[in-house]
Amino acid sequence: VHVGIGATIGSVIPTKGAVIPAAVGVDIGCGMMAARTSLTASDLPDNLGGVRAAIERAVPVGRSVGRGNRDTGSWGDPPAAIVDAWATLATRFGQIVAKYPKLAKSNNLVHLGTLGTGNHFIEVCLDTEQRVWVMLHSGSRGVGNAIGTFFIELAKQDMRKWFVNLPDEDLAYFPEGTEHFDDYVEAVGWAQDYAALNRRMMMTNVIAAMRRVITKPFDAELEAINCHHNYVTRENHFGQNVLVTRKGAVRAAKGVMGIIPGSMGAKSYLVRGLGNAESFDSCSHGAGRVMSRTEAKREVTVAEHVAATEGVACRKDEGVIDESPRAYKPIEAVMAAQADLVEIVYTLKQVVCVKG
Repeated sequence: VHVGIGATIGSVIPTKGAVIPAAVGVDIGCGMMAARTSLTASDLPDNLGGVRAAIERAVPVGRSVGRGNRDTGSWGDPPAAIVDAWATLATRFGQIVAKYPKLAKSNNLVHLGTLGTGNHFIEVCLDTEQRVWVMLHSGSRGVGNAIGTFFIELAKQDMRKWFVNLPDEDLAYFPEGTEHFDDYVEAVGWAQDYAALNRRMMMTNVIAAMRRVITKPFDAELEAINCHHNYVTRENHFGQNVLVTRKGAVRAAKGVMGIIPGSMGAKSYLVRGLGNAESFDSCSHGAGRVMSRTEAKREVTVAEHVAATEGVACRKDEGVIDESPRAYKPIEAVMAAQADLVEIVYTLKQVVCVKG
């Protein structure tokens, strides 16, 4: 776990009769997707820089804004496949916007199928049998941020209106049975669907990009996992129906597959849940930070980052120092600490890492 706004990153919060928007946060539906291909390590080119460049051309990454400049992390002219995918979400979004017009100005269509910044990534990985996987990490992008921010503030306004005094205003909640509860549950559910679709569209475009630079024909998504780790959902625990908010946590019900990534120079794990009741069928979502971004930029040198990411085709400049492996906990220790929550099915190690 580590400090977060609204709730500690690594929280599992069951509630009855209420939902806490700040506990879900603004990166609604953030999560992981992994897909196995029919490729093996020997099928990859010796120089993986071309694979990385092809992925970066196929998926908008990062963020750059300025006078007269388009944000390069969004679509200037969304491709037809993105427009078609957006159409599956547009009607429900229109119903949300009809009630809350401020959300119309969010980055919605133009962010579908894009990566974002920070700890979001796209990786080409090898498992212990040298099979090639594609793994990526992103969420509901600008529109999810807008929805989260809007409803967090609305919950705080409701608390003030009802004279509810809380120890921390980020604990502001919507009681079940109120209009705002229903509206938030609908909006957050929509954003979670957007996030899952965002990952699927990126995966499709990454696979297409790889096919353009890898000469051997290959199949993709032989095995695929797509899971959230910032979300809220209805579940039954200890005989009671509850809303479970997982912020930096993955559902690990018995037999359910999940993804627990390490840092950009470390291993990642595809796991199967053991259904630990005391954890509310949950496990961690990754390594977790040991340094703030500011601290990492101050403490980690470019030379150290280059050494820590040796053998990985990735950015090795000061712009990603805050994502360097030393900023995160050792993933092996994290996995050892949750051996009663999940079993490891596949161990992956990246050979290409794309960051925003």
